[in-house]
Amino acid sequence: MTRHFLRDDHLSAVQQREVLELAAKLKQNRFAHRPLAGPQSVALVFDKPSTRTRVSFSVGIAELGGFPLIMDAVGNQLARGESVADTTRVLSRQCSAIVWRTFDQSRLIEAAAHSTVPVINALSDSFHPCQVLADLFTVSEHFGEFSGRTFTFLGDAASNMASSYALALAIAGAHTRFCAPVGYQPDPAVLTQARSLAAATNGSVSLISDPQEAVRNADVLATDSWISMGQEGMREQRLADFAGYQLTTALVGRAAPHAVVLHCLPAHRGEEITAQVLDGPRSLIWNQAENRLHVQKALLSWALERG
Repeated sequence: MTRHFLRDDHLSAVQQREVLELAAKLKQNRFAHRPLAGPQSVALVFDKPSTRTRVSFSVGIAELGGFPLIMDAVGNQLARGESVADTTRVLSRQCSAIVWRTFDQSRLIEAAAHSTVPVINALSDSFHPCQVLADLFTVSEHFGEFSGRTFTFLGDAASNMASSYALALAIAGAHTRFCAPVGYQPDPAVLTQARSLAAATNGSVSLISDPQEAVRNADVLATDSWISMGQEGMREQRLADFAGYQLTTALVGRAAPHAVVLHCLPAHRGEEITAQVLDGPRSLIWNQAENRLHVQKALLSWALERG
């Protein structure tokens, strides 16, 4: 069976741990594991702009011995109306895996349905599972273990990052708190699924409206941009709605003394997070960005070798 990774719950708790353990080994010796030697090609399809995803997957594929075939939205026949299914049929006959950064989750589901090689979600409007795997790895690397930790996400809890956090952290056995204004709560279906997963791992998922209460004694604090791609026209309204949810030094000070801070980047200093927190001693944000490389190498290796 071909192993696709379209959303966070496509990995079980055991599989999630396997990928993270492999990431730790690959970080220790970046060039020791080369399942793509040949070189085999991996298609990187970008319907959306990218910095960290493009760099980390391109470098990672090369370090695994492969060749990253980068396809931007305007440079292929998808831009002229060719279907995802037809594009995927061609790619999967010539490439060893397909990594796709896109808009609607349905495009990834369609690709997986017509692919004979692994399809990996590099970001969709619904989920950002590779990023959250890197976040799990970063926190585990820092604390030694993620299970049982309290994680607070502040800001837009209706976002793809929040949905991925809900699922992945539940699988990892964490206690996840979402703190968001009215109208920015997590997707109800995702929340229900996350709570079902958490019940099996002794984790939990909760909604807390007060930022001061949400961060109390938390081990990990995370946020994301308040204005994502396509939301620029709602900028003033969203800034007003999220006032009070900014990660400041004072708010971080209400978390556990050992608490750390995450942000998937790009960050807007002075909006969702202050520069003092982003660059401060609690920040693991630059480790988090680097760890995309190691985790995605592990994920590709795992999907190719187990698939």
